[in-house]
Amino acid sequence: MWLILLEALGAGLVLALIVWWTMFSGRKGGERPTDDEPPPP
Repeated sequence: MWLILLEALGAGLVLALIVWWTMFSGRKGGERPTDDEPPPP
């Protein structure tokens, strides 16, 4: 029983790590500007 709970905790930790990595590892300046918007100063 403990092994199943430990495995579920590990899977949840891996999922949280993947979500955190994809949220905060983007471009430092955000998304690239489109052709409609002027570039930031």
